[in-house]
Amino acid sequence: MSKPEYTKPGPKFNTVRLVNKIKGIFTNPLHVISIVAILFLVYTIVFPLWEIISHTVTWQHEDLRAYPEAEPGKLTLQHWIHILSSDISQNVFYKPILNSINIAIWVSVFSMILGGSLAWLVTRSDIPFKKSIAFMAIIPYMLPSWMKSMAWLVIFKNDRIGGSPGILQSVLGIAPPDWISYGFLPITIVLIGHYYTFFYLLIAVALSSINSGLEETADILGAKRSTILRRITFPLVLPAILSAFILTFSKAMGTFGAAAFLGLPVKYYTIATMLYSSIRNRMLSEGYILSLVLIAIAALTIYINQRAIGKRKGYTTVSGKDARKTLTPLGRWRIPLFSVVMLFMFSAGIFPLLLLFLQSFMLKDGVYALSNFTTHFWVGESNPAIASGEVGVLMSNNIRMALKNSLLISFVAAAAAALLGIVFGYVIAKSRKSMTGRLVEQLTFMPYLIPGISFAAIYLSMFAKPQMFIPALYGTLTLIILITIVKDLPFATRSGTSNMMQISGELEEAAKIQGASFFRRFYKIMLPLTRKGAISAFLLCFIGAMKELDLIILLVTPKTSTLTTMTFQYAESGYQQFSNAIIVIIIAIIMITYFIATKWGKADLSKGIGG
Repeated sequence: MSKPEYTKPGPKFNTVRLVNKIKGIFTNPLHVISIVAILFLVYTIVFPLWEIISHTVTWQHEDLRAYPEAEPGKLTLQHWIHILSSDISQNVFYKPILNSINIAIWVSVFSMILGGSLAWLVTRSDIPFKKSIAFMAIIPYMLPSWMKSMAWLVIFKNDRIGGSPGILQSVLGIAPPDWISYGFLPITIVLIGHYYTFFYLLIAVALSSINSGLEETADILGAKRSTILRRITFPLVLPAILSAFILTFSKAMGTFGAAAFLGLPVKYYTIATMLYSSIRNRMLSEGYILSLVLIAIAALTIYINQRAIGKRKGYTTVSGKDARKTLTPLGRWRIPLFSVVMLFMFSAGIFPLLLLFLQSFMLKDGVYALSNFTTHFWVGESNPAIASGEVGVLMSNNIRMALKNSLLISFVAAAAAALLGIVFGYVIAKSRKSMTGRLVEQLTFMPYLIPGISFAAIYLSMFAKPQMFIPALYGTLTLIILITIVKDLPFATRSGTSNMMQISGELEEAAKIQGASFFRRFYKIMLPLTRKGAISAFLLCFIGAMKELDLIILLVTPKTSTLTTMTFQYAESGYQQFSNAIIVIIIAIIMITYFIATKWGKADLSKGIGG
């Protein structure tokens, strides 16, 4: 009688193993956090993006007015055809996009020249008062770009477009032509004065990490200074230059505030201002298509950047040895260059703020007599003869409500983004080689590709009506806080990942052996060690939220208005003094928060700005 053949356990064994594997996933805190993170990111980023794409390729109920034959819910390419190849295409799409690209290119090129030159002077030359220069160099980042556009109008506005003239015409009797007052030139100059900061910060960090011995060796061998810069210094900082260029290009492409203040009075449209006009005029599908175009351009520039960096050869420039820094003597040009640098940064950062502060006390624009100065726009009571009876900003209930909303949005969104950045950074650092870690990293990067006003259009489409288990959020502060958090995730996560990568895994392992739970390890070890990075992320997100206009302009209602949207509304109504006063309040809050944060724990803006 033959022995029965041995057979391996069948389905029962596989089922048990599968159950144990699933149980292991849901009992491992890292896996649970990863799953929750992915679900959150998919719902707040991927799903809204899908919503806006589907909106542009299906008939909507509002289309029945123009297309009686439309069947809501059915697929159609009519919206795309209407934008790309109809009678309105030239004015609605092609001219605005060419204007945006033109502005973005010039802004990026000149910001690179200014920011790169300043970074070299601060890190590689013997220019005096470097700490003062370094501090003043980041001031423009703290100021809204659209604030400088209002300061531009104070000086260069003429009386042909409407309203009172600026200083140039009122005081000197010189009426600037329209192309100086409005349109391409002023928008470009204003944005250059804002975005050169990105180049300065990123290039300065790169230059600081390079041992000057490389350049000294070339100098000893007889290479000219121009050759050293071209063949050694420039290639080594090229990744930083490319990152700053792409960051500036995508930001300038999607900027709304400066383009609105300086472009709309002369009907000079960019893709962002045309998007805003389309949404406001209930041309939702057309506005969403313009949003997708902005997103596609931003994604393409990021792809080109990654390809360009990926093809470069690698150079080892940072080792365990101390990186020597031999400064280039400027000689007789030392003081003149310092004077030029300080004059430029004063013009780009401090002067616009002082000018707007002064204008907030002027009863009538363009009149610079002492009798024309008043405190009405700050503390005045209602007077029908002034600004239709509007009270001063410090007396206004609407301004108090906007201030409360701004502070609530900024503090909550910045704190939540900084915390999520640490959590997502933990997931990425611990699962960097796994699909989960890479997926979280890619998803948190996606908001970086989406210009602010496009992101607002996406959330307007998604949250105007109930979604799944979430009610309609349009008209609530919750929606504005949510979109601010999500938009800040690329910066916060980058900071969190950088900090988590520096923490040795042995610390957590030792606590685990001692029986500490995951949450105790995270609270007692991870959070304290990432405190400085979290403060930097919080500060970066807070500054961004306080000065934000593009991201929330489509989402605010009278009850959820913020200081920035109130500024825009007053400027549209012609009450420039109120706008100027509110801007001063915004900058004061940002500066106070910055100094408190830097006193409490050293904050480094450059760690988050690179994106």
